Amino acid sequence: SQKFTQKEIIIAMSARKFPDGFLWGSATASYQIEGGFDADGRGESIWDRFSKTPGKTVNGDTGDVACDHYHRYREDVALMKELGLQTYRFSIAWPRLFPTGSGPLNPKGLDFYSRLTDELLAAGIVPVPTLYHWDLPQTLEDAGGWPNIETAYRFADYAEAVFRGLGDRIKRFITLNEPWCTAFLGYGNGHHAPGLADEAAHLQAGHTLCVAHGLAVQRCRALLPDAEIGITDNFSIVHPTTDTEADRAAARRWDAYMNRWFMDPIYRGDYPEELKAAFGANMPVFTDEQRTIVMSPIDFIGVNYYSRTVMGDNPEGGALRIKGGEIKDAEFTEMGWEIFPRGLYETLVMLSETYHYPTLYVTENGAAFDDRPGPDGEVDDEPRRRYLRDHFLAAHDAIQAGVRLKGYYVWSLMDNFGWAFGYTKRFGIVYVDYPTQKRIPKKSARWYAEVIRGNAVGEE
Repeated sequence: SQKFTQKEIIIAMSARKFPDGFLWGSATASYQIEGGFDADGRGESIWDRFSKTPGKTVNGDTGDVACDHYHRYREDVALMKELGLQTYRFSIAWPRLFPTGSGPLNPKGLDFYSRLTDELLAAGIVPVPTLYHWDLPQTLEDAGGWPNIETAYRFADYAEAVFRGLGDRIKRFITLNEPWCTAFLGYGNGHHAPGLADEAAHLQAGHTLCVAHGLAVQRCRALLPDAEIGITDNFSIVHPTTDTEADRAAARRWDAYMNRWFMDPIYRGDYPEELKAAFGANMPVFTDEQRTIVMSPIDFIGVNYYSRTVMGDNPEGGALRIKGGEIKDAEFTEMGWEIFPRGLYETLVMLSETYHYPTLYVTENGAAFDDRPGPDGEVDDEPRRRYLRDHFLAAHDAIQAGVRLKGYYVWSLMDNFGWAFGYTKRFGIVYVDYPTQKRIPKKSARWYAEVIRGNAVGEE
């Protein structure tokens, strides 16, 4: 008979079990892993253009090759199966299906995602595609991009093509990934593609994204009445710098901007009052028709969480009058983000209480560390394992508090192109040696496989 050490028995007894049917997976994004930037008729995206503009990414890195997933997807799915992933969140590259954003469908582009879907299903892995993870066709950007309301209707047409092409096998879809980043980083401060910095443009981009989401939900309901559809945004619990009323008010303004800009229209039909007051005439206004579109009921909210935010009052801090507070006596990831697992618990509870206990999925959570293979070729990423363990435990606490959390996607399956940071930050539970494209599961991946197998997380 199998014998266990006393430590193994104690760990097993203290492990926190998750509810039956809880889904464990991992997530990626098309431009970050696929490569094949000009394969099989794929068109140019805003990230192709942005990353090839000098000075926009670290080392001038691009996603031209990335992890070559476009050609290695079978190998990657086999690795997912080996790790026991139950579900996989990926994104579909709009320029693969519609190279100029609209017009005739490129069948070779759709065929790639059809083959990927079949491979996942054959491996017993639930596919969950995100329709938009930041790679807008450049032709649509040239026509005004997300600030142009017409882009919402082009997105709906593209979404319909996905529903028609994959909806016979896929039963859960995500419309947008982090529309806050699309609007603010792309059009507000210019740190991401397309690299614009314009207050009015970034607010209008957010408005168009709200409408685009709602239109896609309506198309999904009409074509796939049995499918589930939701949206993913990046959330961060906001703490005031001090307990003064001025700092608490500043924290509420940032909470409205960071956490409620897109959720309030979906669930309440309008933007937060704090944003209207802050941005005044620049804040877009929903027409009655748009409000109906945006409020189309969704099945879940996807929660991307990495860290908390500490914010205080600053009269010179632009429209929102805010300033980030200094965080002391904390651990940080390679991104400079504070490691604050309790913030995930607080975020999940906040969303549940604010929006009447919707179904939630953690659609991204993970950390970048300075991972390197050791002399034995293995990658010992113990800081990431601890990071994930502590966030899993926070998620378990949230479930115990009544949050309807149904699944968890670790970011990311593999090291990849990190947007403006190029290849300098490694988030993967699988190490990628970019020159050879060799995949090496890290210590965290092997540990995660045990979590999935037992549907439980130990406190060690």
